[in-house]
Amino acid sequence: MEKKYPNDTSQQTGGEHWKRNISLFLSGQSISMFGSMLVQFALMWYLTLETKSATIVALYAIFAFGPQGLITLFGGTLADRLNRKLLIVIPDAVIAIATLILAMLIANGYTDLWIIFTVVTIRSIAAGIQQPAVTSLIPALVPPGQLLRINGIHTSLQSLIGVVAPAAGGVIYGLGGVEKMLYVDVITAIIGIGMLFFVSIPKHIKRRNQADFYTELIGGIRYTATHRFGRWLLTVYSVMFILAVSPSFLVPLFIAQKFDAGVWELTIIETLLHVGIIVGGLAVATVLARRSRIKLLLLGATAVSILTMVMSFSPHVWFSFTVMFLVGCFVPLFAGPSITELQERIDPIYMGRVMSQVSIVFILSMPLGMVVFGPLSEYFGVGNIILAAGVASFSFIVYAFGFSATGKASLRGEHRTWHKVATKPVEE
Repeated sequence: MEKKYPNDTSQQTGGEHWKRNISLFLSGQSISMFGSMLVQFALMWYLTLETKSATIVALYAIFAFGPQGLITLFGGTLADRLNRKLLIVIPDAVIAIATLILAMLIANGYTDLWIIFTVVTIRSIAAGIQQPAVTSLIPALVPPGQLLRINGIHTSLQSLIGVVAPAAGGVIYGLGGVEKMLYVDVITAIIGIGMLFFVSIPKHIKRRNQADFYTELIGGIRYTATHRFGRWLLTVYSVMFILAVSPSFLVPLFIAQKFDAGVWELTIIETLLHVGIIVGGLAVATVLARRSRIKLLLLGATAVSILTMVMSFSPHVWFSFTVMFLVGCFVPLFAGPSITELQERIDPIYMGRVMSQVSIVFILSMPLGMVVFGPLSEYFGVGNIILAAGVASFSFIVYAFGFSATGKASLRGEHRTWHKVATKPVEE
């Protein structure tokens, strides 16, 4: 029988404190994330303007995201073994120190690519350790009935930063250059770390024995593989990100080719996507918070798939703007409920490791998808690839919910009976 593992926050932190704790936590992490996004834009713009080389920009993307995707799996295991607050604070401090060193080097004329790529790699590794701890800590701070709402708020905050950071970065970069943007990240990291010290975090779950690191790493993978509902939901999450979300990166190229769009059109379409995500996230956090999560997930995934197909037939650039905004509105209906279901259905002992697997999907699905969709777009055309991706994602959703036993049972609310895991978990 699957256990719907209760979030034990109410017992450990007290109902009167959870709102204060999660507010401080999300606020601090959002401020820190704002600085991190500024650095991403700063270094991308700097390398683009200074080198004008697609190869250099591609290498930057590899060093910025590749290590994080690889380290995240190990970061999830650490999150299940060690103090999660320290796993957030220490990597954040390492990122701030590395960024400060880079800012001072650039200010003194040291701009060698190997220096920039080394710092970017350090930041990526630290993020791979930090992010699973952040994701796995949220369900420990929030009562079970509030998880979907808080995840919706978290999604909206991330998208709000996605709207504000490029604009703020452009102003700071124009006035002070790349090093000034790096200094801002150091300041925001200090603020984020400081706010975290005021958050009361429950003591880590006690276990009878703690196995060696490798055993627990494999145990986390085995747990997900044998957890029927978790395996199904993570598969849906992965496929949708690859087939429906990754092609969204082709949309700017699509409208540039089809409508001869310029910089301002590309800016508008990216902004509208994030504004739509904010709207959808707020809807999930308020009016949709008590609706069936599985049905919200189905609605969001289906809508994104259909809108992806519709995008390929855009007759005018303003039509593309509208479709992209609607895509943003429906993404939180898919992403928020899926994460919430995992957070509530997964044994807290394995929370960090399972959330790290989710992070890996999020980090690597987009570049992996682009590795496939990019070359195919050169041969078949961007519009045709967007259409094919939409058709493929819609077909997968029909199968996952309409034909698979797990999907049909989930719509009937029977997924609480599906917990299947080894009778002797590795930690025991």
